[in-house]
Amino acid sequence: MVKEFKEFALRGNVVDMAVGIIIGAAFSTIVKSLVDDVIMPPIGVVTGGVDFSDLFIALDGESYQSLAVAREAGAPTINYGLFINSVISFAIVAFVLFLLIKGMNHLRRKQEDESNQDVPAPKDIQLLEEIRDALVEANQRK
Repeated sequence: MVKEFKEFALRGNVVDMAVGIIIGAAFSTIVKSLVDDVIMPPIGVVTGGVDFSDLFIALDGESYQSLAVAREAGAPTINYGLFINSVISFAIVAFVLFLLIKGMNHLRRKQEDESNQDVPAPKDIQLLEEIRDALVEANQRK
């Protein structure tokens, strides 16, 4: 069982996935900071000083100055402002991943094109092409 676990854990895909998860977790803190500290303040200024993270609905019918005060009072809340921040964070991560994958696909296609141009066709393919060309030429003479 230990041997099987070792083979599983050291398989290339598992290690790659672990690295991806760790980088993703670190990347999410960067995106959260980007949304909270860079993107949302100008949006707040444009919307008249609205702080999205403080947008909520108190389900107990009371009015609270902020989400922190409502939480401190133990009020049940629907935190739609935090949801808006999460949606913006997701959109940024999705867009960055799209750009990353698009760049990787471009590089892979470029590498495949270069490798396909350098390799001549195998001899059996060349022979089949010659036979095809000879048959086409013979049919055109008839």
